[in-house]
Amino acid sequence: MYEKDGEEIFVIDGHVHLWDARQENIVHEGGEQFLQCFYDYHTGFTPEEEQWDIDEYRHYGADRMTEDLFGNAAADMAIFQPTYLDEFYDEGFNTTEQNAELAEEYPERFVLNGSFDPRDGEEGLRYLEHLKEEYDIPGVKLYTAEWRDESKGWRLDSDDAFEFLEKCSELGIENINAHKGPTIRPLNRDAFDVKDVDDAASSFPELNFIVNHVGLPRLDDFCWIAAQEPNVYGGLAVASAMSTHRERKFGDIMGELLFWLGEDRVLFGSDYALWNPDWLVEQVINAELTDEQKDEYGVELDVETMKKIMGENAAELYDIDIEEKKRQFRDDDITERFDLADHYGGDAGAAAD
Repeated sequence: MYEKDGEEIFVIDGHVHLWDARQENIVHEGGEQFLQCFYDYHTGFTPEEEQWDIDEYRHYGADRMTEDLFGNAAADMAIFQPTYLDEFYDEGFNTTEQNAELAEEYPERFVLNGSFDPRDGEEGLRYLEHLKEEYDIPGVKLYTAEWRDESKGWRLDSDDAFEFLEKCSELGIENINAHKGPTIRPLNRDAFDVKDVDDAASSFPELNFIVNHVGLPRLDDFCWIAAQEPNVYGGLAVASAMSTHRERKFGDIMGELLFWLGEDRVLFGSDYALWNPDWLVEQVINAELTDEQKDEYGVELDVETMKKIMGENAAELYDIDIEEKKRQFRDDDITERFDLADHYGGDAGAAAD
């Protein structure tokens, strides 16, 4: 946990991946293009001293991931968001099953989401049922621009997608995480358009739609949709990285989100390993709005707001009891591995103050 202005901030990183982009796993040129585009985002918004080399970035593995997330208590918990990309990668880029190996090793620290693609039809519905039965997934991550044969994407408001959302509702899979943000080469920018969230959210009020990347670069569209749909949330992955080199831009994004959605519907995510919470969490927690931004938006990035964004809002969606987790983490495997007892003993926090 972090401590800022005398207040503890429990951090749930709402957007992490354990991917494999080694050359032997790439079966389509799009796989290399995708990874290179990721790496460009990484270097463009990461302090030079924190940047990885490309080979390490391709495949960092479970041990490195665990240390980056929890080794200095940068995050207290993390939520896996799978991205299959089976057309590009032989064994998938970042699948539920791959993530599950680490999530099952540290079940108290990770939340495991699944995925669906409505183009899979009846087989896909059976797979979704399997994921719920096998892993008890509380949510899914959706990648509407993923290629499949001749198709270069699908829409969340289509009849086929609605069949899968109905199945999610039936199974109790409540958290629908949709990538609606920047495109990644060679995927289609328009297939990530946020507009299809509107009808889906209206039609399934019992589900929570977490729009990862807050619709960037279509932030206005996202905010207008979220303002009228109380079950739409903003995931800060990608936007959070702008707290490093684009501080004013980050302030504008946060101002718009807090003005339109309020502090209860915005969730932190690092998008690991695009960026590393080892340094990013502190950047976000210490971000400030300019006086001009405070006047325009009428909001503050105060400690109470940050507590919600960095962890409490995700805890609400995923039924996580933060106080119980703090007690568990005093002597769990991660705490013992990284000697973190002081962070959860109530006597000290990380150095974000």
